Amino acid sequence: MSLQVVGLTGIGEIRPGDDLVEAIAAALTTAPWPDGTSGVRDGDIVVVTSKIVSKAEGRIVPDAEREAALDAETTAIVAVKQTPRGETRIVRTRHGLVLAGHVLLLPVDPDASARALRRGLSAVTGMSLGVIVTDTLGRPWRDGLTDCAIGVAGVTVLDDLRGRPDAQGREMEATVVAVADEIAAAADLVKGKSGGVPVALVRGLAHRITDADGPGAVAGVRPLEEDLFPLGTEEARDEGRRAAVRQRRTVRAFTDVPVDPSDIDAAIADAITAPAPHHSTPWRFVVLDDARLRARLLDAMRERWISDLRGTDGFDESAIERRVARGDILRSCPALVLPFIDLDAGAHDYPDAPRTAAE
Repeated sequence: MSLQVVGLTGIGEIRPGDDLVEAIAAALTTAPWPDGTSGVRDGDIVVVTSKIVSKAEGRIVPDAEREAALDAETTAIVAVKQTPRGETRIVRTRHGLVLAGHVLLLPVDPDASARALRRGLSAVTGMSLGVIVTDTLGRPWRDGLTDCAIGVAGVTVLDDLRGRPDAQGREMEATVVAVADEIAAAADLVKGKSGGVPVALVRGLAHRITDADGPGAVAGVRPLEEDLFPLGTEEARDEGRRAAVRQRRTVRAFTDVPVDPSDIDAAIADAITAPAPHHSTPWRFVVLDDARLRARLLDAMRERWISDLRGTDGFDESAIERRVARGDILRSCPALVLPFIDLDAGAHDYPDAPRTAAE
């Protein structure tokens, strides 16, 4: 197999309302190929930077309206980062894309834009062509930018190889090739970011051209419910803090595995970060790891509880037994930590009885 990619020059500045099909079709006739020929053939793929599509569709927003426009395009803020140039927001757009916001908004429907371009270019050239609309994206854990497909018409978006044998005959289980994204990235090598070449022509992938427009680039957007990393680091931490209380649980049983003393130390260290009155440190923790002492304590607590239930609350013996049985879990736990408040360490002295009592 061979692959050739050439940039199309002469398209010029695109303005709102311009006929993008006409501008690109004119450039296709002079597409320069390494063998000295020019023009377009059946099976070629036209790769178009979304910027000129957005300009032609009038998706330009004044600076004064930037924030409102970005908010309108955003369905979720994935991450926020402060940089020397200001605040950068990584957002999930209503297209399903995750990217940094910009003043020139994406096309309203990039797949529809790609289909319209395909219909127009095929009608003008009489060729069976594919069209990919691209935008520049960053990538998690990787530095640098690359182009990805955000609109596709007539080109395979994903090649699902799962279930097929690899070169060693082993069945592939997870390989789904992002064909449209790979073509977009290859085309970006000749388009560049500042060379004034917004369109590239790709040759050698006629087997990736489809008769129908196909599902579009939306087929390559991972469903949100399958996204393992839907939030940025700080946002995930914040959500974890918010969810901690809601997701607390009551332990009903324990294993017989001993608790590492360092885990107990870490738990107590976390506990003492809680606010305390008057900047004091009134908490005391007793780690009760002596089985005999624990049994004596729990026996005494059980007897006091029974006395309260019987004498003060008036429960009958069966009700008392059911309630007291709930405390038996403490007899099987591998470690028991008793927290106390030392009132002498935390309380202030006041000259009047009411405030002293309140302490």
